[in-house]
Amino acid sequence: MKLRSHLISLSLVFAPVVGVAQDSVDPAQAEIPKAILIQPKALSNELQTDVKTDQPRVGEEGLRIQIFLDQQCFGPGFLDGKPGTFTKAAVYAYNRFRGRAPDSWDLLHQEALEGVRTLFAIAIVPQLSKDFINPNLPRDYEKTGNLKIMAYRSYLEFMAERYHTSEDFLIELNGQKKANALSPGSPLKVPNIKPFRIENLQVGRVYREDPILSERNVVIDTKNRQLFIYDPTQQKLDIPGAALVVSEEDQQPLGRLVAMFPITPGREKFIHRGTWKIKTSVEFPGWRYDKQLLETGQRGDQFTQVPHGPNNPVGIIWNGLTKAGIGIHGTDSPRTIGRSQSAGCYRLSNWDAARFPSYARPGATVIVR
Repeated sequence: MKLRSHLISLSLVFAPVVGVAQDSVDPAQAEIPKAILIQPKALSNELQTDVKTDQPRVGEEGLRIQIFLDQQCFGPGFLDGKPGTFTKAAVYAYNRFRGRAPDSWDLLHQEALEGVRTLFAIAIVPQLSKDFINPNLPRDYEKTGNLKIMAYRSYLEFMAERYHTSEDFLIELNGQKKANALSPGSPLKVPNIKPFRIENLQVGRVYREDPILSERNVVIDTKNRQLFIYDPTQQKLDIPGAALVVSEEDQQPLGRLVAMFPITPGREKFIHRGTWKIKTSVEFPGWRYDKQLLETGQRGDQFTQVPHGPNNPVGIIWNGLTKAGIGIHGTDSPRTIGRSQSAGCYRLSNWDAARFPSYARPGATVIVR
């Protein structure tokens, strides 16, 4: 009985998610036509786990965990129904946010049974997607200076990022032939997640200081490859049991944990540990490709100004720190988050990076550990 309970306890955390119908409709406001939703199988009273890994079995229940955590801004990485290190870390962080002990799984299990009913939906590739596709996008940054946008290379890539997943998972869901033949108007089975709408971003839009968001604390854990955001305002402790977190270095309160995202840190020799501030926050930035800077950390005379876009190496937003040249930004390769190292900054997936200004603004403290 103890083993059975332990296996279940390591794998459960869910809540309601918003259904997605068509990509042109805001799922937060739309009434979902039942005909185009993929109805889930009847849920059992217990979540089945893999005895060897103590994790949910690959498939629907693993995806259910990931969808919920993602919607709560406790990032599990990209959605693929295969919970791993980031999903387990997100479960732990979410329990801290809720003021629960890490082993408070029974309540979370019940939330899943009551709230998470639809795991997939049929999304329609939007007509606007054609403005973000360039199948001939150069891979050599030195050849991109004359482009207007660093676009997606395919409609499949566009839809994968839009629904917080990988191209491989969409192929798994839809088949190779269908996934590779997408065009505007095509239907596609996707995870039932509120989409990342790249069309809502603006070139050069600046996020200013905010009375609440600029007071927050961002902690970057370079070892475990996670970014935590804390709210130090006492009045924000509105969840019973949600205690303030204290800084390890100076024992000052960081606040209550409100979000966590997986990251890729810079290479060890370029990491600048310490305490900084967010100085700037700009959507759709350009990027100075400087081979010497990437290899040595020192600026060179030869460079290319790479245009904005989802396949810009810094992704769809740049949050520059008071440490010159270092920032928190997006990426052109979301599947490598946490799995490879950048030249010196801190990379988020583009869908997480787009949400970052809703949690922290210029003036916020950034602690790099």
